[in-house]
Amino acid sequence: MSAHTPHELHDEFPNDAEALHRLKLENAHFARLAERHHEVNREIHRIESEIEAASDERIEALKKERLHLLDEIAAMLDQQSEATA
Repeated sequence: MSAHTPHELHDEFPNDAEALHRLKLENAHFARLAERHHEVNREIHRIESEIEAASDERIEALKKERLHLLDEIAAMLDQQSEATA
């Protein structure tokens, strides 16, 4: 497995590192979303790296979940930036 897992939150939102950190600390719902994204993303990476086997349906379901999580996280980041603007 490579040392770098693609699609981590800091890769997806490179300009929002401070907001990501703050929300993880201050918002329990955001922290759960971020943790679930991390878990799903790592599982996808293990499957794509052929460390773990999975059906096509499983990988597609995981990718859809990751996209849904990213949408929720992006919306919360937008709310955070509007609140601090």
